Amino acid sequence: MAGHELIVALGERRYRVERPWGALPQGQGKVTDVAVDGEGRVHVLLRSDPLVDAPSDAVVVLAPDGTRIGAWGAGLIADAHMLATAPDGRVFVVDRDAHEVVICDRDGQRIGGLGSRNTPHAPFNHPTDVAISAVGEIYVCEGYAAGTVHRFAPDGRRIGAWGAIGNAPGEFMNAHAVWLQPDGRVVVADRDNNRLQIFTADGDLLGMVGGFRQPMDIWGDAEGHLFVTDLLPSLTMLAPDGAFIGRCRPVLNGAHGIWGAPDGALLLAEGNPSRVTRLVRIA
Repeated sequence: MAGHELIVALGERRYRVERPWGALPQGQGKVTDVAVDGEGRVHVLLRSDPLVDAPSDAVVVLAPDGTRIGAWGAGLIADAHMLATAPDGRVFVVDRDAHEVVICDRDGQRIGGLGSRNTPHAPFNHPTDVAISAVGEIYVCEGYAAGTVHRFAPDGRRIGAWGAIGNAPGEFMNAHAVWLQPDGRVVVADRDNNRLQIFTADGDLLGMVGGFRQPMDIWGDAEGHLFVTDLLPSLTMLAPDGAFIGRCRPVLNGAHGIWGAPDGALLLAEGNPSRVTRLVRIA
């Protein structure tokens, strides 16, 4: 048992670092993302190589205390990249190289999808992340082979899209993650341009925030504070207006995913080494 305690700060906040956290399987894919549902259950996404590795569950479900309570997704998800939970309990899994966002119920049963599976440009070309608004609108970004944010109505109809590959404002060099603010603003981690870009729901650019090294993922709380992981590696906290609040180094090599828990903890999905780190708020 390690004899050290690590404490990190984000502005005035203090967190205790706990790692590895949660009862995750060993040798069964690498942790790539994490999301918490309205019941406090933690969904950990595991990535495998669909052409090399044996089929295995892509999503492991943990209780708030980290106890394993379920797993699903074997044979359903080919290339797990990111996932998100919706206010109504649905789980959206971005199946990147299958060009689809798979929609499941809380128990992992497929109930729908966005995109045409294994068909590029219909409409996705390797999607990267998904976010769901309080009213059910869905935003999907794609960054590895396109530079687009897609907007869908709650019934799955595509109602808008914007962006292109590039370095200019409003363009993306790997739109790697997307988050929706409480006021409806759309925040995109433009990873290889080392910035966040902030848009209206219709795709009008409102501003940009720099100071990152390849931002990986974004999560925001109910007050609109943003928490951004990058490959410094660091975790940065921003005010709702994008102003810098604080930065810390809670992981070794950068977290690919982040989500907050109802008790104020932050959960970080690390791929190298493969694990979940929990930051427990202590002040």
